[in-house]
Amino acid sequence: MSLFVLIAAVGAWLGFANPLVQIPFLALGLPVGLGWIAFRAHSLRRAFGWGWLAGTLACAGCMYWMVVPIAIYGNLPWFLALPCPVLVGAVLGLFYAAYPALLHIFAKYDNGLLLCLFAGLLWTSLEQLMGLVFTGFPWMNLASAFVPWPVFIQSASVVGAYGLSGLLVVVATCGLLYNTVKRALWMGSVLCAAIILFGVWSLSSPLQTGKNVGIGLVQGNVDQSLKWDPKYQMDTLTRYLRLSRDSVLKDRPELVVWPETAMPFYLQDQGALGDGVRTFAKKARTSILTGSPAYRMTNVAHHDYVLLNRAQLIGPDGGHAGGYDKEHLVPFGEYMPLEKYLPFEKLVQAAGNFVSGENNTPLFLNGKHFGVLICYEAIFPELAQKQVASGAQFLVNISNDAWFGKTSAPRQHLSLTTMRAVEQGRWIARCTNTGISAFIDPRGRIAATAPQFEATFLNGTVTALHETTLFHALYPWLFFGCPMAALVVFGCIVFFRRSKSATMEHTL
Repeated sequence: MSLFVLIAAVGAWLGFANPLVQIPFLALGLPVGLGWIAFRAHSLRRAFGWGWLAGTLACAGCMYWMVVPIAIYGNLPWFLALPCPVLVGAVLGLFYAAYPALLHIFAKYDNGLLLCLFAGLLWTSLEQLMGLVFTGFPWMNLASAFVPWPVFIQSASVVGAYGLSGLLVVVATCGLLYNTVKRALWMGSVLCAAIILFGVWSLSSPLQTGKNVGIGLVQGNVDQSLKWDPKYQMDTLTRYLRLSRDSVLKDRPELVVWPETAMPFYLQDQGALGDGVRTFAKKARTSILTGSPAYRMTNVAHHDYVLLNRAQLIGPDGGHAGGYDKEHLVPFGEYMPLEKYLPFEKLVQAAGNFVSGENNTPLFLNGKHFGVLICYEAIFPELAQKQVASGAQFLVNISNDAWFGKTSAPRQHLSLTTMRAVEQGRWIARCTNTGISAFIDPRGRIAATAPQFEATFLNGTVTALHETTLFHALYPWLFFGCPMAALVVFGCIVFFRRSKSATMEHTL
């Protein structure tokens, strides 16, 4: 069993973005290793236990970068921060433990093709569940490992990232059973070929046409340890204004985008700092979308208010043109669950706990509508789905990945964001503080990127689109349909297994 655990853990580490070399197809080592555990374990308990170990090691290895923000910005000693990826991995590992445990129940079932189908549906359902439980953290989406090979991810426009993960697991399971199940290798080969051929067709098809939007992404590269110090607020503003001026002088973009909380002050208030942003927008005759903390009064008489993580749009006249308040907050980063009982501090120390935004709609820009996703909101399919369903013709993702330093986290984050572009068939302009800022086309191809850890700007063009993908249309059915289909297949296997046992007993 140790070998299977190693295959799962090492395969995941090398398959997802990592500090050495990423080889996407090795990510299939994760379902292969877990599948072997399911078929070789002597009991359900052992299948669950070994699966939990494999899942924990895989998650901890891929998310080793958690140590950096927890130790440096959470003020937790390194010896206490180092086990944190393992603890998070142990929680996520429960989902991976459920996979071999449930698969083990039917390990000796002779209809291998039905078993392969169940494996794929089960994996899809577990990834969906991972995006919901404990506020949701679907960081280890199997399909996202294949982003460097765009031909493999085009099927996400039909079945979504979770569904594509399931298809890849079916291929992996067919490979596992090729020696014992007739037609398993044939089925896996046909499915793999279908994924590739659909990808080739999709990539060779022309993109939709529409109104082009020039966008300038400004990557400030502001030191995270200085960002919230009031003494450096003017320096931060000056840096963003200088880079924005260079961007405007080069291509005169319609929209200049600054990262999440780029302005470390309340932009909604009147004052010299906020006036500097508004004056620049007016002089440059361009719109600015910038992140900043915000507040909403809940009781004026008692001066009660709640804090919001906002993306604020300043129009070319210097006036307020709309805003988006972050809906899915980062636990331990923007608010502290169980604050009284945990030994470390919230990462964003300059403010209190943030609250989720409500009633967000796409923002308006010169006759076009665009949706905003702040930070890790881009890893959740439902949030991009909501924006496009509300009329967003392209998406803007602003983030601050400076927390993670020179680790694999920014590349993993970019891969997950890319899946939203394919699912929704939308251009994404992604602006971050330290990188990776990028333009992503609706096929998941990275059109352009800015170098990491440099104060720079990246100008590009996106297209405002109207047509939606099949995934967008089928989303409600897929969301509920995959778990239901898994239960149906589960029931079919149980029924056929009992029918066969009854027939054998009757014959005897």
